[in-house]
Amino acid sequence: MARIIDGSKMNMIGKNIKKYRKLKGLKQQELSNQLELMGVYVCRGSISRIEDCQRTVTDIELYAFAKVLNVSIDDLIDPNFFE
Repeated sequence: MARIIDGSKMNMIGKNIKKYRKLKGLKQQELSNQLELMGVYVCRGSISRIEDCQRTVTDIELYAFAKVLNVSIDDLIDPNFFE
């Protein structure tokens, strides 16, 4: 069986990161800046790749995204990822 990162999607949260970022009225660079204030360094280009599901996300990054976007980790995870 192939590992999940061998597929076309490398994370389960990209669509929802983009959704909640836009709902908060944040640009990708602004989200990057807020993550940096937490000590989590994700550049604007990496946020773009995360939103396009072309980059994996660490647990620390997942936690920081949830805090900055003021949502739960469960809100970020796409429940239909495996369908």
